[in-house]
Amino acid sequence: MTTSQPGTLLDGKAIADTILQECAASVARFRSHTGQEPGLAVVLVGQNPASQFYVEAKKKACQQVGIVSYDYRLSDSDTPDMLLELIDHLNADPDVHGILVQLPLPAGFDEQAVIERINPLKDVDGFHPMNLGRVFQGLEGFRSCTPYGVLTLLQRAQIPLAGAHVVVVGRSNIVGKPLAALLVQKGVDATVTVAHSKTTDLAAITRTADVLVAAIGVPERITAPMVKPGAVVIDVGINRVEDRGAKKKYRIVGDVAFDSVRPLCQAITPVPGGVGPMTIAMLLTNTMTSAHHHHGVPWGTPQAG
Repeated sequence: MTTSQPGTLLDGKAIADTILQECAASVARFRSHTGQEPGLAVVLVGQNPASQFYVEAKKKACQQVGIVSYDYRLSDSDTPDMLLELIDHLNADPDVHGILVQLPLPAGFDEQAVIERINPLKDVDGFHPMNLGRVFQGLEGFRSCTPYGVLTLLQRAQIPLAGAHVVVVGRSNIVGKPLAALLVQKGVDATVTVAHSKTTDLAAITRTADVLVAAIGVPERITAPMVKPGAVVIDVGINRVEDRGAKKKYRIVGDVAFDSVRPLCQAITPVPGGVGPMTIAMLLTNTMTSAHHHHGVPWGTPQAG
């Protein structure tokens, strides 16, 4: 194991940068073999500042590795049918290998209907029920980017998962549920507990975790008494909290009380710079998988993890 000192930082940005280098090499091979460019369509509806930030970060990463990003912006006044028609157009466009509709959508838009309208073979976010179902069955399919990023981070940091007890705090369709499905697959072989806001005595559960994943969306909800000494802590949360002393009058914190938890644990992800960069790296990985698939490279047999 590479993380032997208490409180070692799991540098998601450094691992993500390595994956982006691998994606750039994949892009170069794709171009040489097909004579075409891999393409990702990024759709943003409305003016949500956080969504705008995430979209720009994803577009910048595409530019870094050589994936063409097609930028589509709809206003709050555009209708849900207009968004669905755009998705239909992108589904049919052979230059578009991946489609990303940035969530959340404004009021009045049916997010589930939008997700299900995307061709599962272009669903590089991994949110379509078909892809989620294939992941649960251990079959090839697009893995949701944040769970995929957490798993990849743990594997590349050489954190032992086989036989380990992983507690995932949070049961969302975007993180908690699909992450649990990935961790229990053959080849990963973790024992997984999913806890949530209705869990009785949450601290008693989290203290049993060899690996504790916080994805509950509550600032600094996981405190030192909730962590087993020597555990590995993965903080998926990104929360903006008021800080009048800061230049922007706020600061970004995770779902873990970092300063008090770090001395206890074996390793921990920072916020920012932990899971966030991994999410984007896996988005680009999924896009390249889609590009190769659409040019005759089939998905194989059931995956190991």
